[in-house]
Amino acid sequence: MLGSLPDFLLVVLGFGLIVFLHELGHFVAARWAGIRVLAFAVGFGPALMSFRKGMGIRRGSTEAQYTALTETGDPAAKDLSPTEYRLNMLPFGGYVKMLGQEDGDPTAVSDAADSFQRCAPWKRLIVISAGVVMNIITAAALFVMVFMIGMKVEPARVGSVVAGSPAATTPALNAHELRIIEPGLLPGDRVIAVNGEQPRSFNDLILATAMADQDMAVRLTVSRTGYEQPLEFQIRPREGPASGLLELGIEPSRSAQLLNTPDQAQRTAFAEAMEKMGLGGVSAGMTLAAVDGIKASDANDLFAAVRKSKGGPIELRFIDGAGATVTAAASPRPQFQLDHLPRPNNAVAPVDHLLGLMPVMTVGATTKRAEGLGLKDGDIFARLGSVEYPAIPQGIAEIQSYKGRSIPVVVLRKDDATKAWKEVSLTGVTVDSKGRIGFGVSDTSRDSVLVALPFTTLRHPAAERAEGVQPADFTPPANSVIASPGTRILAVNDRPVANFADLRSALRAATEKAFSLHAPHVTISLTLRPPQRGIADDSGPTQTVQWRLDAADTASLHQLGWDSPISADFFEPEQVLLKAHSPSEALSMGIAETRRVMLTTYVTFLRLAQGSVKIEHLKGPVGIAHLGTLVAGRGFIWLLFFLALISVNLAVINFLPLPIVDGGQFLFIVFEAVRGRPVPMAIQSAATVAGLVLIGCVFLVVTYNDIRNLLGL
Repeated sequence: MLGSLPDFLLVVLGFGLIVFLHELGHFVAARWAGIRVLAFAVGFGPALMSFRKGMGIRRGSTEAQYTALTETGDPAAKDLSPTEYRLNMLPFGGYVKMLGQEDGDPTAVSDAADSFQRCAPWKRLIVISAGVVMNIITAAALFVMVFMIGMKVEPARVGSVVAGSPAATTPALNAHELRIIEPGLLPGDRVIAVNGEQPRSFNDLILATAMADQDMAVRLTVSRTGYEQPLEFQIRPREGPASGLLELGIEPSRSAQLLNTPDQAQRTAFAEAMEKMGLGGVSAGMTLAAVDGIKASDANDLFAAVRKSKGGPIELRFIDGAGATVTAAASPRPQFQLDHLPRPNNAVAPVDHLLGLMPVMTVGATTKRAEGLGLKDGDIFARLGSVEYPAIPQGIAEIQSYKGRSIPVVVLRKDDATKAWKEVSLTGVTVDSKGRIGFGVSDTSRDSVLVALPFTTLRHPAAERAEGVQPADFTPPANSVIASPGTRILAVNDRPVANFADLRSALRAATEKAFSLHAPHVTISLTLRPPQRGIADDSGPTQTVQWRLDAADTASLHQLGWDSPISADFFEPEQVLLKAHSPSEALSMGIAETRRVMLTTYVTFLRLAQGSVKIEHLKGPVGIAHLGTLVAGRGFIWLLFFLALISVNLAVINFLPLPIVDGGQFLFIVFEAVRGRPVPMAIQSAATVAGLVLIGCVFLVVTYNDIRNLLGL
């Protein structure tokens, strides 16, 4: 939603002020150039009141009366100003109307001595450019104010790294020199340079990555605790599955404070989530005070302890605002392998697995829409479309292939009374135009070892990013033992397993000796229960198969680490105050930020043409209002920063080489100055119509996307 009405009004008024200042630049320059200004208007639509020298303040417009007096040759007209100052009904923005110049009508020319056409070309260039210059000055002034006052931002520090992402799999260029074995960025790393520029905030990293060339690596210089020399990385970003923009796979650093909210329902949900993690008594807003008896300064202390834990429990101590403490033992979550499933058009989808073994997709949490279609929390998909017992990537792909249609669904559902599982067929399950049904995705990994059919081909993320190397596809070893989707793994070397965490432990135990001896291969036995139609419980015959794993498979098992039971999203972001130490530094920072935003805006158009930025990422008036309202909710200083961004973007867009905006008019005047005569009127009119059509189409598309995103369609 658009947020609070006061914030919305502040954004609209702020945007209107920026447009007003843009027009003020044109007005002042036109008066300096001796061009007759017919109207300087604040707002659009009919005039509420106006002022004209010689006529005073009037209700409505004085234009009709002034025109009548001048056309009849009334002597009183000599004492009247040709310029009317208007306050229009919609006081957002404004415009300047000059004699002989109208952006939307090139034929509205005049031969009067003080018309736009009779003014020297070099003066007209200044008049046309004055609005853009005013916007740049406004942006710089706003940025200087922001940096003088200070603004809280997320520091350029790595909080968490997505497993299998470019940031996790790319080794440092000087890793051998520094004797670093583990590849990738680590939580706590401080980025001191990105593409040679010092980042002021984490957002600078996100922006530099999103604006990167698809075929080029992002250069990072990183400071890491324990190393005197900085680490150098060249990481090629990859398109993020959610944002659609290029990403490295890193999240901002998190503070030691858990997320806080005054909403009681959200606090209750937070406490329930903590309870499921084995952290009963921990509530929203508490602060992580110690990890294994050592004082914690931020969430990275927890993540570092988890990496060293080898899976053992970690003692956590939390403290609330009143000084009350809660101590609990947290169990780290085992990591699984993350590789990529090749998709059409060189795309990939991430796949979590264990030697190719994948849990079956389930319903995590339902929306009202999904409940109306018959789905319930905890349902296991026995059939989804044409796929039986799908893993998450298979299930999502199958659902998306049914966009706008009904998809056949069969689920396994536990009976509330008997606690027995039974098959339930659902009809009329429709997929919306975005390829969604309306439920949160989960899987069977925590409750059983029910597995999907393994993929025949996967791809290593690290190999995919290597320069000059073709991506290495491989067949996961599970293909040799799992022949049917819906198979249950009951034991490994006669050691019972109840979930995927047990399975990982059992596989590591069964291969530990072979791994330590660097054996070329090892054979283990699996006890399986093949699926039987209509049987959804643990009855049915079993079979034992022999599974041969080579040295690379056992090594990949024993290289897996552990994840924090509390994800980074449960902690408040770390923030620092970005503030200049002196007025001169604030001025320098303001000018630098204005330049950076201008260059970024131009690069955005380039990336739009290249395809790494898509038109759905652009914002129209509705999207700007929505985003601005959210920003305004963070405080007045953030609103000033947002308005500075808007002012720069308005300057750039206005100076694009389109006839309907200042940039196009600038080119027409340059042509006239060089050739000695104006651009033919027919060409000007045709170019103006083309510009109007282009801008109108873009406006309709971005507004449609803004409204659709706002409504969650």
